[in-house]
Amino acid sequence: MNGATTWVVLGVAVLVLVWVTVLCVARSRRLDRLHQRTDAARVGLESALARRASVAVAVAEGLGAARAPEGSPVAALGHAARAAGAGLVRDLPREWDQGVEARELVENALSRALGAVDRDLLPTAVLAELVDAEQLVVLARRVHNDAVRDTRGLRSRRLVRWLRLYGTAPLPEYFEIAESAPHSGRVASTDGPVSRE
Repeated sequence: MNGATTWVVLGVAVLVLVWVTVLCVARSRRLDRLHQRTDAARVGLESALARRASVAVAVAEGLGAARAPEGSPVAALGHAARAAGAGLVRDLPREWDQGVEARELVENALSRALGAVDRDLLPTAVLAELVDAEQLVVLARRVHNDAVRDTRGLRSRRLVRWLRLYGTAPLPEYFEIAESAPHSGRVASTDGPVSRE
């Protein structure tokens, strides 16, 4: 009887060990996929921010930012667009976690500057390109933040924390920027999709 009880306890222990191992492997694979998704979303967000910065530079140049008086909305747009564009030159996927807050400040400055510009002065094609670039940033930021939320959610689970199933991967950070609020009531209308190239 005592020997049978020992075998039952041993069998239960083996089953629990197998179950925990399978659970750990499944969680670590899912976490790996979520980290890959977050990285891909970060690249997409970088691409959207780069496009918005280049469109903002074109808008500033089109409005004559170089000749605009210092302190004017157009001059502020020129400064903010150049600052955002300069931030994109570096290898941001590696630098991202060290400068998210600084990058958010730069992108928020660009959003404010774009919101202060009178959009009635812009040609329809340029306005359509700007609106498209801004909408792409909003979408890319949402996709990125959703991926970050899912990754952080799984990383907060006890088993993942206790066994450090995330390895050496840094904790992904949310990216929060204000959306530019145009002062103009004019809306760009396009007959077809605007090129993203």
